[in-house]
Amino acid sequence: MLDRIRAAIPALPPAEQRVAKLVLADPRAFASLPVVELAERSHVSKPTVVRFCRSVGYDGLTDFKRKLAGVVNEGVPFVHRSVDEDDKSADIVVKVIDNAVSAFLKYRNDAATGAFERAITALANAGKTARRIDFYGVGNSGIVAQDAQHKFFRLGVRANAVADGHVQVMSATMLQPGDCAVVISNSGHSRDLLDAAEIARKKGATLIAITASDSPLAQMAIGAGQILLAVDHPEDYDRYSPMVSRLLHLVVIDILTTAVALRLPGELRPMLQEIKKNLRAKRHARAE
Repeated sequence: MLDRIRAAIPALPPAEQRVAKLVLADPRAFASLPVVELAERSHVSKPTVVRFCRSVGYDGLTDFKRKLAGVVNEGVPFVHRSVDEDDKSADIVVKVIDNAVSAFLKYRNDAATGAFERAITALANAGKTARRIDFYGVGNSGIVAQDAQHKFFRLGVRANAVADGHVQVMSATMLQPGDCAVVISNSGHSRDLLDAAEIARKKGATLIAITASDSPLAQMAIGAGQILLAVDHPEDYDRYSPMVSRLLHLVVIDILTTAVALRLPGELRPMLQEIKKNLRAKRHARAE
């Protein structure tokens, strides 16, 4: 919610921008103060405070403050950072979706397009020259790696997904210059993934790390021939189940897949069309 407000500030009128900045400066106080004091602190009128709440997508001040109060708490440990123990189903729907949407908007504004361009170029070149593209991940990130392999496999490239630490080491050892090792990790601290990334780098493969910008894996991906696709989010991976991080990693894979598909040879699209045609044939039972 706070990320959405931050992203919306440039589009708001000057008076409503002052209200937005007051929210961001002390959201806990904003959720508890009466409208008169909020207007005084923002140097705006009371109707402006209400208009601001509606401008950012809420029914009014009461609705805005109720949902803001849910944001400034610490959530339910090991479940979700945005929900409370006593939330009703309707509240959970709104909070979980709002949490994801705000993370997407923040990532859209923060994403390093230069790093994406380098990653897309490396992956497309590997696909054109029949080089290997390996996706490494463990646990939750292993599921993302499998999704990536599925998407790139349909493009007709040599894509593999490896979730076992021992197999990752063996796979990385067989990489060569021109190959790509895409290492996916929420924390960027997994010993298995760090070992595989280091081996891939030494073998001359292009290392593409999808992880937090302040992690050991990120540091490993900074340098000549290596690429960091930083994915930062407010989710504490030690305290909550990975929710937003997984969605952001899947979005990064979708971006890479889409861009690489556009750069591969023209015969790719007829092949994708044929794949869809054959899948449709399997999807519907034939009449006797």
